[in-house]
Amino acid sequence: MDKSRGARSRALEGAEALFRTQGYAATGLTQILEVSAAPKGSFYFHFPGGKQQLAREVLEAYGARVLAGLRALTARHSGDPAGFARALCASMAQEMADSGWTLGCAAQNLANELAPLDAGFADSVAATFDGWIAVIADAIHGAYDSRALASRRATALLASLEGAKTLARAARSEAPFLAVNEWMAAELAPRPRG
Repeated sequence: MDKSRGARSRALEGAEALFRTQGYAATGLTQILEVSAAPKGSFYFHFPGGKQQLAREVLEAYGARVLAGLRALTARHSGDPAGFARALCASMAQEMADSGWTLGCAAQNLANELAPLDAGFADSVAATFDGWIAVIADAIHGAYDSRALASRRATALLASLEGAKTLARAARSEAPFLAVNEWMAAELAPRPRG
């Protein structure tokens, strides 16, 4: 990887980690420059729109990475909606535990801080969440009579998991993920169709 591309990638990775742990407003440009080991001129070369452009690009990269992970999880649990939900809850709990309960969701944190003030950013975050919901709906569709119902349940599952991240950070515990998993196990239990 060339040096210029490395500085850009490091800035995106460093900003994502900071946005996930402390949020957008609490992350200063100096901090981003320190974690990316890039000079200020290089930062503005790569991100002429400054910190807000960086946030958009972090959202895009993070959203795509989560989407790819959801697709891989869906493929591994094809035809097993409950197994998919169980694996999703477990992987999110494990990521939180591995981070010492510090890593929130970049999309959630950026949505909380930037979406109320910027309709364009709100649209970008909504599109990110919609993409995730569509893949989750694909994974659990077999448990429901209609795609519309699967999509509503996928929305509820994602909303529950985003809330579980917040609660897990505060409690420093996987208990919120276990609660979501228990709810989904009951929700996705096979039932007679009629």
